[in-house]
Amino acid sequence: MTGLIQPLIQTLKRPLVLTALVLLPLGWSAVDAFAKEHAFLINASPSLPNWAFWLDKHAPIERGSLIFFEPPKSKLIEAHFGEGAQLFGKRVLGVPGDVVSHRGQEVFINGQRIAARLEETRLGIPLGKGPEGPIPQDCFYTGTDHPRGFDSRYAEIGFICRGQILGSGRAIL
Repeated sequence: MTGLIQPLIQTLKRPLVLTALVLLPLGWSAVDAFAKEHAFLINASPSLPNWAFWLDKHAPIERGSLIFFEPPKSKLIEAHFGEGAQLFGKRVLGVPGDVVSHRGQEVFINGQRIAARLEETRLGIPLGKGPEGPIPQDCFYTGTDHPRGFDSRYAEIGFICRGQILGSGRAIL
């Protein structure tokens, strides 16, 4: 039996190597294209209940989507998250055309209560009231269920617009 296998391996060795040399770049190209459009993210914040997310840079964004974005640069964000703050992940609670309003500390979208605001951060830094009025085209109102979530209910975050958004994600762990 081994007498038959050895010549077969010798006969197939060159075509197999050549096939591998042709397919490897094609496979690598597909993996590279996939990697440019997707990412695996780890959550270090308690504002979202999951700790790992799969990001798709071209997934549609709609109410309820989980989006990942670069927060605006500010001293308040640096004080809480360090220089060069990491990505924020939040749920889309309001979409373009929805109307945001405030009554006292409560925040509403289209008349429905979605959150309450805090006066200051856990470090005692005052928080500004977030934007009100219609959500502009290509922008979103974001939030989480966490009472201390740092999101669109505060001026320091505001509406999140397309240029800040890296993509939409889904919890995987």
